[in-house]
Amino acid sequence: MLDFITEKTTCWERLQKETKPVYIYGMGDGAMKIMSVFKKYGIKTSGIFASDDFVRGHYFEGFKVLKLSEVEEKEEDFVVVLAFAAGYEELVNRIKDISRRHTLYVPDVPVIGTGLFTYDYCVEHAQELEAVYNLLEDDFSKKVYGSILDFKISGDIKHLENITSTKIEIYKDIIKPNLNEHYVDLGAYNGDTIKELLEITRNKYVKIYAVEPDRKNFKKLTKYVNEKEHIYAYNNAAWCIDTQLPFSSKSGRQSSLSNMGTKYIEARSVDSILEGREATLIKMDVEGAEREALWGACQTISRYNPRLMVALYHRNEDIFELPLLVHKLNPKYKLYIRHQLYIPAWETNLYAVMK
Repeated sequence: MLDFITEKTTCWERLQKETKPVYIYGMGDGAMKIMSVFKKYGIKTSGIFASDDFVRGHYFEGFKVLKLSEVEEKEEDFVVVLAFAAGYEELVNRIKDISRRHTLYVPDVPVIGTGLFTYDYCVEHAQELEAVYNLLEDDFSKKVYGSILDFKISGDIKHLENITSTKIEIYKDIIKPNLNEHYVDLGAYNGDTIKELLEITRNKYVKIYAVEPDRKNFKKLTKYVNEKEHIYAYNNAAWCIDTQLPFSSKSGRQSSLSNMGTKYIEARSVDSILEGREATLIKMDVEGAEREALWGACQTISRYNPRLMVALYHRNEDIFELPLLVHKLNPKYKLYIRHQLYIPAWETNLYAVMK
C-alpha cells in the first residue's frame, strides 16, 4: 500500500529537531502561513531574509528583514525555509544554490484551504491515491505522482529533480493542438495560455472562450483578444452552476473565490457558456475551484470528450480528488500528470485525452 511514497517524516517534524537557527526566506502570505505552523509545532523563527532587491531596512512580523549575505555573516550555519513560489529558471537556480550551502526546506502549505499534507494524510486517503496511481497512463506520470507526494510531505526539492516537463513537451506529446480547436480557457488571466496555444497552431482555431474573474486581469485579457476574431471573453468565475459568489481580488494570478471576499461576481458554468456547442480543449486553472468547474462542464465532457488540462495544486485534496472526478465524468479518458518548472510543486497538472 502506497509503495510509490518513500517519505514519511514531514519537514515540520524535522524542523522541530533542528539545532541550527531557522531563517525564513521571503515575506507575505506564504511566510505568515509557515509562521503559523511553526507556532503549532513549537519551531522557533530566528529571523527573516529576502532577496537583496527587496531589502529596504523594513520589518516583517517583528523581525528586521535581512539580506542572505547578512545572515551568512551572522551565523556559522543555519536552516533556510522558503516562503514564496519560484517559477522561472534564474530564481529556481538561486534557490538550488542556497540548498547546496544550507539545509533547505520548502514546506507545502495549500494555496486554498487548510490542513497540512503529511504521510498520515496520505494514509487516510490511501485508497484514493492508489486509485489515481493505477489509473495513470504512463510510467512517467506515475514517477511524477510519487515524487510530488514525496515533496509535499518532506519539503525536499530533490524530489522535483528529473520530473520537470516543458509546456512545449506537454503540448507536443499529450495535448497535440490542431488547427480546429474550440478552446475553453478557465482562468484566462491576461491571455497568456491563449497566446501559447496560438503560437503552436500558427494562429489557427475555430473558437475560443476565455473566462477570467479578476477585473484588472480581464482588462488585460480583452486588450489582447480585442482584434482577434471568434474569441469570446467573459468577466466571470468558473463554477458548477450560474450564480453569484464572493470574490477576493488580489494582484496578478492570485485572485480567487473566497468567503472573505468583499465583492460578489457572476459565476458561470462551462455548459451554460457553451449552450450545447462543442469544446475540443478545456484548461482549468481557477485557484481552487477546479472541482466545481469540472462539474460545470460535465455535459460538455460527456458529449464532446474535450482534452483537459487541470491544475492539481491549489488544495490538498486536488491531487487525488480531481483525477478521480475526471475519470468518473468520462471513463474513456487516458490520464497523465506532468510538473512544469516550479518550486514548490505548483504547476503540477492533470492532462486527460481520449483513448
